[in-house]
Amino acid sequence: MTPDQYCEDKAAASGSSFYYSFRFLPEPRRRAITALYAFCREVDDVVDECHDPNVASAKLAWWRGEVAKLYQGAPEHPVMQALQPHARAFGLPQSELEEIIDGMAMDLSMARYQRFQDLLLYCHRVAGVVGQLAARIFGYSDEKTLEYAHELGIAFQLTNIIRDVGEDARRDRIYLPMEELQRFNCPAMDILHYEESAAFKALMEFQIERAQQYYRQAWEMLPAADRKTQRPGLLMAAIYRATLEEIKLDGPAKVLNQRLSLTPIRKLWLAWKTWTFGYRP
Repeated sequence: MTPDQYCEDKAAASGSSFYYSFRFLPEPRRRAITALYAFCREVDDVVDECHDPNVASAKLAWWRGEVAKLYQGAPEHPVMQALQPHARAFGLPQSELEEIIDGMAMDLSMARYQRFQDLLLYCHRVAGVVGQLAARIFGYSDEKTLEYAHELGIAFQLTNIIRDVGEDARRDRIYLPMEELQRFNCPAMDILHYEESAAFKALMEFQIERAQQYYRQAWEMLPAADRKTQRPGLLMAAIYRATLEEIKLDGPAKVLNQRLSLTPIRKLWLAWKTWTFGYRP
């Protein structure tokens, strides 16, 4: 198996919205973004699948070494070997790949966030930075496009947090800020016990509206000159916003006991529709 095929299989197995958005890219960019996505999956899997924090920390340290080797020219892992020719071609900063690992490491020590500002640091590292790296691969002419990509990444992560509240609670993680739980009179134990209360429903409606605001802000920040090259990100936005809308229509409190996901056919249809007719915020 070649490094590129390893990354392709990793992306396909995930069933992620990202995978459906890659399909429309020309070959070099598609290989680059697929390798970047596979890297993100690998370091995320370290935290999700390793139950010993010390072992997980050691594995993340190994990945930091792989990032260093990527820029020194001798990576060992197939994901980094696949990413190597693209790191210089698309100007991918080493510091941004390292920040992604920093974000994953936060999951080893933080299971709660007191304020939204605290959560934003996590979102910046695990999603905002990924958005910036992806924007470099897609191509851009205006530096403001990187700001757009960062905000869009935050919107994606906020959507993931909303969708995965129940799944995260089963791991004793709550990403919703504690201050906001208190504001809506929603005890953390209600979430950990999967109680679909009226207070939790109101809390989730607030979370959904804030995520939607990030999508709107991101669109407003995207320079018109780069809308065509940044279409893959907008494809993802269409899929993620559809997921958010489905959660809202289905009943926001239900995320505690079910994980809503669009079908592969619908994701592909949304991707094709957005690629063909453009993004509608």
